Amino acid sequence: MMKILTGGVGKVETADTLRALALDGVEIAVSSDLEAAAQLGGGGGGGGAVYYLGTCHTGAGASLGVLVGLLGQGTCHTFGRSVPTEEEIAALVAGGTRVFGFSLDRIEAVAPPLARAIAATRA
Repeated sequence: MMKILTGGVGKVETADTLRALALDGVEIAVSSDLEAAAQLGGGGGGGGAVYYLGTCHTGAGASLGVLVGLLGQGTCHTFGRSVPTEEEIAALVAGGTRVFGFSLDRIEAVAPPLARAIAATRA
């Protein structure tokens, strides 16, 4: 089972958007950044992969600050206010990025393709 944690200002909206996708084998949970850091750093506690999607007004500050500090820049990526292509998302997920930040006004554009790319790693 994979787990996607949502955090930041739009954590509930992001979780609702992801739950509506009904991705098989993917659990969605609302989290704080500190709880996410503990799960990401410890491998998730249940053996499954854990990812974090954080939102704030810019997609680069509060959505990822704690996680970058605790887990390192190599695990984290911010899309900011941009809308990435599916290819960009797939490359980041395949490269081991597990923490993503994006702005509140991009939840509908970024969260679904990101969640689908994460779910596809199970195949």
